[in-house]
Amino acid sequence: MNTVPGTAGYDSAPQRFIARCQALRFEDACQEFIHFLPPAPARVLDVGAGAGQNAAALAALGHVVTAVEPMADFLEAARATYPALPVTWLADSLPALDGVSPGFDFILVASVWHHLDDTERAHAMTRLAQLLARGGHCALTLRNGPPGMGTRVHATDAADTLRQATDAGLACVLRLENQPSRLGHKAGVSWARIVLQKP
Repeated sequence: MNTVPGTAGYDSAPQRFIARCQALRFEDACQEFIHFLPPAPARVLDVGAGAGQNAAALAALGHVVTAVEPMADFLEAARATYPALPVTWLADSLPALDGVSPGFDFILVASVWHHLDDTERAHAMTRLAQLLARGGHCALTLRNGPPGMGTRVHATDAADTLRQATDAGLACVLRLENQPSRLGHKAGVSWARIVLQKP
């Protein structure tokens, strides 16, 4: 049984979630972040990798990818769908990420932050800063709007997130707010997209 609070609700229809996510192209969902990817091969961490589509796309670009996901159904689907790609799939989660070692050149945290409460976010930001290599970038998406399949949802705020980033020693290099959802059937949902750098 999964005990990560932020995953509440995702076990109600995992196959539907998997199908929707794997239909998303990394180039579309994360288009603002592509400019910040380092030259391949770089060490890349995908936190909350879900069904694995972003991790697979990053590995296909030549990066050395570690993908972290707490939901067993999603990890199993990712491994089964992308068996030929050199991705290390790990069962782990924010805020601790105990099974991950530092030194990543790029960290992707997509569709995760709204599942953490304020205390968890502060710890998570500190941990992400620890895992990031000097000069590396961390890209986050911040969701606001009614809950979807995931039922443990907290409002996000870009300014608060950037204050936490500053406290953790990270600098903001991209901040976009009030962006539309790129997944269908998401009326009333908006996103902020942020990129942080470790000086």
